[in-house]
Amino acid sequence: MTKVRIMNMMFYGFHGVYEYEREQGQKFYVDIEVETKDDTVAKTDDMKDGVDPAAVYEFVKEAMEKKRYQNLTALAAHIGDDLLGKYPHFRAVTARIRKPSVPISGPLDYVEAEVTREAK
Repeated sequence: MTKVRIMNMMFYGFHGVYEYEREQGQKFYVDIEVETKDDTVAKTDDMKDGVDPAAVYEFVKEAMEKKRYQNLTALAAHIGDDLLGKYPHFRAVTARIRKPSVPISGPLDYVEAEVTREAK
């Protein structure tokens, strides 16, 4: 098994419960952790057997910037499910999405949703 983490990717998206959040948009920060089913990539040194961070980045960017979700948990689950569907040698994907500007009346750094999906 191999793990690869892509940390603190920043995207501008239009996600949130309130209409103004989905219209105005804001920055979101995303971490993706991918676990492969085996460590074949260590033997082959071939990207098709491992995790291509650039390809994962582009995949997450598409999900973050092209679709609109009310709930960060649904968005994180969508990313995990779709990555597992695209790459059959992935065993698990964990997506963490941070939203710094939330409509909560109190001081906080951000709200974060984390979802782990495992291959069936």
